[in-house]
Amino acid sequence: MKSEIIAVGSEMLTPWRQDTNSLYLTEKFNEIGVTVAFKTIVGDRLKDLVGAILVALGRADVVAIIGGLGPTEDDLTREAVAEALTLTLRRDDAQLAALHARAASWRVPMPENNLKQADVLEGATVLPNPNGSAPGQWLDTIFGGYRKLVLLVPGPPSECRPMFDAECLPRLRTVLPVRHIAKRTLRAAMIPESQADKFLAPIYTTYPDIETTILAHAGDIQLTLLCTKADAAAAQQRVDELAGRMEEALEDWLYSSDGESLEQIVLYYLGLRQATLAVAESCTGGMIAERVTRVPGSSRSFLGGAIVYSDELKTAYAGVPSELIARYGAVSKEVAEALAYGIRRHTGATLGLGVTGIAGPTGGSEAKPIGLVYIALSDDQKTEVTEKNFRGDRQRVREWTTQQALDLIRRRLR
Repeated sequence: MKSEIIAVGSEMLTPWRQDTNSLYLTEKFNEIGVTVAFKTIVGDRLKDLVGAILVALGRADVVAIIGGLGPTEDDLTREAVAEALTLTLRRDDAQLAALHARAASWRVPMPENNLKQADVLEGATVLPNPNGSAPGQWLDTIFGGYRKLVLLVPGPPSECRPMFDAECLPRLRTVLPVRHIAKRTLRAAMIPESQADKFLAPIYTTYPDIETTILAHAGDIQLTLLCTKADAAAAQQRVDELAGRMEEALEDWLYSSDGESLEQIVLYYLGLRQATLAVAESCTGGMIAERVTRVPGSSRSFLGGAIVYSDELKTAYAGVPSELIARYGAVSKEVAEALAYGIRRHTGATLGLGVTGIAGPTGGSEAKPIGLVYIALSDDQKTEVTEKNFRGDRQRVREWTTQQALDLIRRRLR
């Protein structure tokens, strides 16, 4: 079963507002085995909305339209569906009474334009809205010789989501065939997306019943496997089988077999080893500590650290000798090593992490270009330093550095 979600509202075509309802509806659709194949955002223009609805009806079994059910001139969803399906709109007496009662309870006069919220599509079932004035509608119809389900739900999240849960989901479960979606998410660190696909494409392409997607961001590869079948166990078995083969292919790059973040895995290994971590960050400005402390319970293994942006604080907080900075420069292998060793010694942590680099957009030179980063990891046996040259703007360099640092900790603890 394929579905399409149409979010209605010109405000979502600006840089200042975004559609979040569709994420919620996608999750709910997936729970009942319905794949969301398309998402569309349409402005408040009747012609455009009619066109989007006709396209959706031609390619999806279930069409959920969010928004455009209010009382104003630009609320055109009812009219657009009526035009697309050549249906009439009738003014429902029960909804008129409900609108008048609502206005009376607020002790305000009923504006004339509010009455359009009582317009119901021919053959549609009204979906009550206890959280607002605009009712939803459920339409089970035929288009192009095929059965289509059209759902009209209000746009405000406080109305859309309760209505979908209470009114749409029970009906969908009743009329749709039983389907189950099994899902696995694998994650790998610091492997290029093209290299990951080179290893994995020969494997996942032999599983045509599984939808495999690859998402890459700042040194992190996320592989999502989805399989839909009538039997939940059969779907899960297929996904697990493919996941196992992909895990073998990814080898040491793989850090999670079930969607955990890299910082969660680092903390897991720290707990397993009964180890602690402290950090001395320069160019990352606390990003590593922020990621680690996102995880509940991180205080059991993460002691803290320091943002040592200036040379003076590198010396004061991490014990880096000032003559070392003068000789090699703040961005150097030697200073990174001293940061890691110094923060470990000052805090008593099992592991000390030191990071220094040039994030840009200025400060680089021919000898030390923008993107040059040194990451050092120290324990009571040794201190190792990794040199990297990351490309991109300031934020990208900092994100990649953070990911690389966490992955170095993971590999050391493994």
